[in-house]
Amino acid sequence: MKKTPFLKNAGRLRFLPLICGLILFANLGTAKAETKYPKPIGAVNDFAGIISPDYERQMESLSHEVLQKTGTSIVVATMETIGDNDPDDYANRLYGDWGIGKKGEDKGVLIFLAVRERRVRIETGYGVEGILPDGLVGEILDKYVTPLLKTGDYGKGLVNAMIAVSAVVAKAAGVSLTGSPTISHPVTKRARRGGSLFPLLLLLFIMIPLLGTRQGRAILPLLLLMFLSGGGRGGGSGFGSFGGGFGGFGGGMSGGGGSGRSF
Repeated sequence: MKKTPFLKNAGRLRFLPLICGLILFANLGTAKAETKYPKPIGAVNDFAGIISPDYERQMESLSHEVLQKTGTSIVVATMETIGDNDPDDYANRLYGDWGIGKKGEDKGVLIFLAVRERRVRIETGYGVEGILPDGLVGEILDKYVTPLLKTGDYGKGLVNAMIAVSAVVAKAAGVSLTGSPTISHPVTKRARRGGSLFPLLLLLFIMIPLLGTRQGRAILPLLLLMFLSGGGRGGGSGFGSFGGGFGGFGGGMSGGGGSGRSF
């Protein structure tokens, strides 16, 4: 008996529901994989709400100055959680979605923190990989950032990250930064107690010989002024203020350079 065209295709048609199901499953998987990123709001994007206003102002001001003087865009972003995403991959894709740095120059840096995942990463654009190699970025995180993050001092840790990165960028560009911002070194309680007495003892050691001469007594007020101004410098911002919007998003790209750490 000769089979009709319909009967010939009937065997193939029985696989149609399976094929449709596979296509639907693939589309659902693709939709799930597509991550929606928040829109950037400036140099500091504290979506996790963990940075104090003082630290935020410090970083905003410093980032504006670095962009103005070097053309390099340094951006901070914090997330409460990134779900099932890999933190390093998320930071790389967020960098690309925001387009940090000018297109074609790619001089940008993203300092990224995922709170619940306890992960921090400094992602570098193509244009700064030469001055911020992965090893140096990892050293910055190990020395100045993760020790503070482990204690919950997120704001200071992120400020340290921006100051350290800014210092490298400024040095490479041959420019100086307003107020010469300094990094806050993590210290233990024992070191903090000893550190508070040492400057005073050193000052007394210097002052005693000076009191015996007229010239020494004449420079004592200047010496005291220098000591007091230096001692009160750590808590202030000391950074210049720059108005206007942040123009650090211009289509820049990153090839995955940088380094990340858990804390």
